[in-house]
Amino acid sequence: MEKNTQFVGQSLAFLDAVEQAGRAAELNRPILVIGERGTGKELIAERLHRLSPRWDGPLIIMNCAALPETLIEAELFGHEQGAFTGAARTRAGRFEEADGGTLFLDELGTLSMAAQERLLRVIEYGEVTRIGASKPLTVDVRIVAATNEDLPAAADAGRFRPDLLDRLSFEVITLPPLRGREGDVPVLADHFGRRMAAEIAWPQWPGFSAACMAELEAHDWPGNVRELRNVVERAVYRWNDPARPIAAIVFDPFASPWKPKPLMPARAPAETAPSAAPVANGHDAITDLKYAVDAHEAAIVRAALERYRYNQRATAKGLGLTYDQLRHCMKKHGLSAG
Repeated sequence: MEKNTQFVGQSLAFLDAVEQAGRAAELNRPILVIGERGTGKELIAERLHRLSPRWDGPLIIMNCAALPETLIEAELFGHEQGAFTGAARTRAGRFEEADGGTLFLDELGTLSMAAQERLLRVIEYGEVTRIGASKPLTVDVRIVAATNEDLPAAADAGRFRPDLLDRLSFEVITLPPLRGREGDVPVLADHFGRRMAAEIAWPQWPGFSAACMAELEAHDWPGNVRELRNVVERAVYRWNDPARPIAAIVFDPFASPWKPKPLMPARAPAETAPSAAPVANGHDAITDLKYAVDAHEAAIVRAALERYRYNQRATAKGLGLTYDQLRHCMKKHGLSAG
């Protein structure tokens, strides 16, 4: 299907964001696009590229959440042949592919701390080093990044590098959700409805009934424009009388009286009934709380490292820590890396 790259809407909140993107496009600076899922972040990235002096260069799009953490760095920065198991040949990364153009990093908040550190170096020095290579390559890439996360809060929580956030936030474009775009639901519904009617060769576009349009306008649209498009297109193709306005809307395509019941969670093994008599737990013997807590923490981390075969990233994930937090903990307790 032809990719939809049109901006449709008339609300001031939406038009302000589009105009902001048009102004920012002219500057060779990183741009951060914030918005809920389905608000059109990729469309804004395309606008930033097409209106920039780099319009005739490549626009490379990468969804950071679509790849496992172990492959993100190889995908971004490339790798040399034999750099790791499975690297059968040398491969250029997305930065090299985007040289002279724009690299759009969607779902930026999912990047690991290690990938964030390497990304920061590329932004600061314009150099990228393939995994397994000894010499860096110079690249000329403009970065547009997008996320639906609160990155300042993630930085405060230690999940995102504050220095990287500073470098990426020269301009921040925040897209309004559909529920905040006053008057845009009827406009978008008509636009998507006409397109679908043409696709299935209806002789005319009957529009929506007043009651149906009222339902559309009253809906909260957690999936924003993407959800609206699906609902409208589904309503058009299911409607059997193109001569009459569409009068039936289904918001949840999974709704059915024959919907499968959720699987019952596996039952946990029965626990031994507690004894009526108090059980000694050794707490009475503790005379130095800080020492006892530190020793307990060290034992937990040591056991986790052994469980994950000293893979520190897997260990950090298993303990609910960032990589940097795990490294600090290992240093604090003098734990070896394996």
